[in-house]
This record gives sequence, C-alpha cells and structure tokens, in this order.
Amino acid sequence: MLSRVADHLYWMSRYLERAEHTARLVDVSLYHLLDQKNEYAAQRWKRLYDSLRIPTPAQKVDDAYSVTQALVFDTENTSSIVSCIASARENAQQVRERISSEMWEQLNRLFLKVKQANMEDMWFTAPHEFLTDIKEGVQLFQGITDSTRIYDEGWHFIQIGRYIERAWATSSLVDVHFRTSALIQPEQTDALPSDHLDYLEWVGLLRSCSAFQAYCRVYTASIYPERIAEFLLFNNEFPHSIHFAITMLQNALRSIAKATSARR
Repeated sequence: MLSRVADHLYWMSRYLERAEHTARLVDVSLYHLLDQKNEYAAQRWKRLYDSLRIPTPAQKVDDAYSVTQALVFDTENTSSIVSCIASARENAQQVRERISSEMWEQLNRLFLKVKQANMEDMWFTAPHEFLTDIKEGVQLFQGITDSTRIYDEGWHFIQIGRYIERAWATSSLVDVHFRTSALIQPEQTDALPSDHLDYLEWVGLLRSCSAFQAYCRVYTASIYPERIAEFLLFNNEFPHSIHFAITMLQNALRSIAKATSARR
C-alpha cells in the first residue's frame, strides 16, 4: 500500500474519532451544568479544554455558549467538531477509490449536517440532540466501515487511527480529571466520594468515556475513584479502555506486518 493512501485512511479515521469524543465531552459537560453551581463552571470548562489538549481562552472560559461554539463550530480551531469532520472528509476524498460508497455517503451526510447547522439554531433548540447526532453519525460510519470494506491493510490503518486517538483521548481525560480534582487526595482514592458534587464529577468522567453502565455492570453503582481508574485503564473488554485500545492497535500493526512480510 502507498504511504500516501495509508496516511489519508489513518487521519480520516482519527479525525472522526476525535469529533465523536469531543461531542460526547461537550454533551456531558452541558448536562452536568444543570446540577452545578455557577462557581464550578469555570473549573469544569477548564478541565474540558485541558482534557482535549486545547489552550484555554483568555476570556469567557465559564461561558457555556462561547465554549460550546468554540469546540463545535469554530473553524479556526482545528480540533473543533466541524473542523475534524471537514478534515476527515478531505482525507477520504483523497482516497475515494479505497473506501466503499456507503462509507463516502455516510461521511458526506455527516459533513453536510454540521456544515448546514449554526450555533444559534443548535443552542436554542436541542444541543443534546445535535451532539447525539454527531456521535451516532460517527459510530454509524465506523459500523459501515466494518461491514462494507475488505479487511486488508487499508482497513487496519483505519483501525490504527481510531484506536490511537481513543487511547490518547481516554488517557488524557483520566490524567486531567485525577490531577485537577480538588476534592481528591492521593491517600483517599479508594474512598467513596464525599458529597453530591464529588459523585457527579466521577460519574461525569465515566459518561465522558461512555463507561457508566459498563462500569456498573462490573463494580455495581458504587463509585470509587480507584475502581474507575482500574476500569478505564486496564479492563480488557470495554471498547474505550486504554488496555482494549492498545490491544486492538497491536493486532492491527501485527496484521500489517504479516501482510507486508507475505509479499516479500
């Protein structure tokens, strides 16, 4: 496979995974604002920026409207949802012959949806529905990819892009949450959350990784920071854990190496 083709497939997949992750984090943050006092808003939005590795703006970090606009629609922000989906489509267009028609059609539908949307209409109607559509649109693309494409080297490069981004996103989210939580002390990580706000913060971390229900199936609904870290880092069956992502990444790399060796 040409390195140019592999590069485009890799970045197409990685940008879409980033868009889905950003949509989920923004959606969870907006939802949890309903249960928080205004003085905690700035802390939550700063944590969101830090977990996405985006520089925090000098102003309006506690303004939900401005933060959402920057992370969803700002084309000057290369990590915004609109920018990521546009970049994914641009990469897909460069290798149009290497992806299925169904993949291209779904990516186009997703691109047109975000291109035709605007902040005011989204904000004053149903931001949760819009962000859910983005998440489900990316997940549908991934499902279509797995169902309609040959599992050759190109498919494995798509998997590499997806799982590198997923491992990076989960590790960044866990790192920032544990490092910045003012309510957690190192010697207390195995204790139950001390109050309602503390509990919501840990539930928010799990929801940011689509992990709350999966965590409850393994550990019940008792929220322990130590168990959350163990689940998101080491669980080998949950798709958003780092262990799972690294395993899938390793499998893809081995498959590429095997295919390359077979042609020598």
